[in-house]
Amino acid sequence: MKIGLIGGTGGMGEGFALRWSFRHDIIVGSREAQKATEAAKIYTKIAKESYGNRMTGSITGGENLGVTKSSDILLLSIHYQHIAEMCTQLSKQLRDDCIVISPIVPMAKTGTGFVYIPLEEAKKPAAEIVADNIPYRSRIVSAFHTISEARLKNISESLDSDTFVCGDDRDIVATVNNLISEIAGLRAIYLGPLSITYQAEILTPMLLNSATRNKIKNPGIRIV
Repeated sequence: MKIGLIGGTGGMGEGFALRWSFRHDIIVGSREAQKATEAAKIYTKIAKESYGNRMTGSITGGENLGVTKSSDILLLSIHYQHIAEMCTQLSKQLRDDCIVISPIVPMAKTGTGFVYIPLEEAKKPAAEIVADNIPYRSRIVSAFHTISEARLKNISESLDSDTFVCGDDRDIVATVNNLISEIAGLRAIYLGPLSITYQAEILTPMLLNSATRNKIKNPGIRIV
């Protein structure tokens, strides 16, 4: 399976590339193709050192639009304020059968702590903005909102966490859940349709506030 990572040169992109390259072909995306290619080389070195001959996937890099055109699954690791512009551009190259994953959390840091922007400013959740600007809402899934970047990048570590998943098509959700299960120690919890994705997104600022005030490093969520 070819998995494209838009914004793949960031920390979360690196983590997903390292985790999924064990058995999938990862394409790191960036506005600058050279930046993506250089990141892919670094990720490949780390992955091969960890997996050795057991690694059957690959990591390459490219410009965002080219990555989109080649991907079976496209994960959007981009800023909330750039969603509409970026998704409008990507939609022109998006394949009809491509699944789009949004781990985007609209939040800001204030004097009192992290806040959820849609609640504070009466704006839409991130996944809803993605759906407004990309065709085929049923192929959009939100997930990975409460995953620690540092722990995701440390591929020798089990995450021992859950991630809430929202999506309208249960078959599409099942495909994403299979990918989630390939990340050691990560369990998918289906929350409901895309319309309630705000319930998953809003957990991130809550988690960060609790971690900051209680000195908890690289927190996650586990349902028991």
